[in-house]
Amino acid sequence: MTQRNDAVRVEELRKTYDGTVTALDGVTAAFANGTFTAVMGPSGSGKSTLLQCAAGLDRPTAGRVFLGGTELTATTDTAITKFRRQRVGFVFQDYNLLPALTVEQNVVLPLRLAGKRTDRRRCRAILGQLGLGDRLNDLPEKLSGGQRQRVAVARALVLEPAVIFADEPTGALDLRSAREVLTLLRAVVHEHGRTVVMVTHDPVAAAYADSVLFLADGRLAGALRAPTADAVAERLAHLGDQVRPAGAVA
Repeated sequence: MTQRNDAVRVEELRKTYDGTVTALDGVTAAFANGTFTAVMGPSGSGKSTLLQCAAGLDRPTAGRVFLGGTELTATTDTAITKFRRQRVGFVFQDYNLLPALTVEQNVVLPLRLAGKRTDRRRCRAILGQLGLGDRLNDLPEKLSGGQRQRVAVARALVLEPAVIFADEPTGALDLRSAREVLTLLRAVVHEHGRTVVMVTHDPVAAAYADSVLFLADGRLAGALRAPTADAVAERLAHLGDQVRPAGAVA
């Protein structure tokens, strides 16, 4: 049963592909409301699969996923899609902006998909807070990488989601732009009370989070609170020695 203060919880999560490749092997973890968690691990560790299953983008082979008080794994695909559109925000490495839509049109798109009234004043206020108030009518091709990612953050915020899932959100950015985006995500948590779960390979990016969850070979391999870049890098270097039994709670 999910705890009241958990924004996201996964229980005994397993995911296999073609019945042979195991991406997740009995992962149980909780992400409390109003926290910023980075998920890390080597390539093939299952971190992106964990994010996709937790966000309702993919169904686990076994186990349960809770978003708030709703068990996604007990509902239909149609219900999951509707719930995701109303309660979850996403930020991806490649921005996922529609090139034919303006900045403002990209931001209001989630409202339209969710069948909600488009509050353009609020959308413009969000873009203004992110330093994009003068770029409303520009197409994405006219923006820098950092500006495109800020548009993606604005789009994720417009529905006031309970949880924002970010998959390598700074992977395509220069250092300055990455720092700006990470600072924005941290502000989303600590100033606006949202929950952010971020997959990253970068110890510097992970240091912006409140805590780091480590995966190795599809299993939990420990956690680190109040991380520093050096401490994260050190832990990553020794992940093979710290794999927990399947089902352990981080």
